[in-house]
Amino acid sequence: MEIERKFLVKKESIPKDLKTYPHDELEQAYLITNPVLRIRKKNHSYILTYKGVGLMKREESEFPLTKDSYTKLLSKTEGNIITKTRYRIPEKGNLTIELDIFSGIFTGLFLAEIEFPDEETALAYMPPIWFAKEVTNDSTFQNSTLSSMNEKETAGLLSSL
Repeated sequence: MEIERKFLVKKESIPKDLKTYPHDELEQAYLITNPVLRIRKKNHSYILTYKGVGLMKREESEFPLTKDSYTKLLSKTEGNIITKTRYRIPEKGNLTIELDIFSGIFTGLFLAEIEFPDEETALAYMPPIWFAKEVTNDSTFQNSTLSSMNEKETAGLLSSL
């Protein structure tokens, strides 16, 4: 089970020492968006992920893929391929902020996610001051939704931030 909250981050609020944190280069695409069946390249590893329906809380299962399997499945996806750098920033209470800095057609989008061990902890969480608007319950900011946006919708989203 995945329990997470998601927040927009303004470019000027991103921590200045970002390069000092561990990070991963991610590329992901979607075979199905509802429920989600996603493939992801994370640095040099490949993963197939199933995510159930939901926003803050939903079922999640991951399965390893080979590079060849990933490449074959990538040709079967539709929509946008999401590319981003994910920084892992330690947070109070043994939590981790995953700060996604998007690239490609989503350059200018910055999202922070925090995964929680349970709903109670998630609901009690007080975000740091450098977070902007919470978008946990706005499906617009789910990567599966972003993957299906056309160029005009993408431009409109980025200009509204």
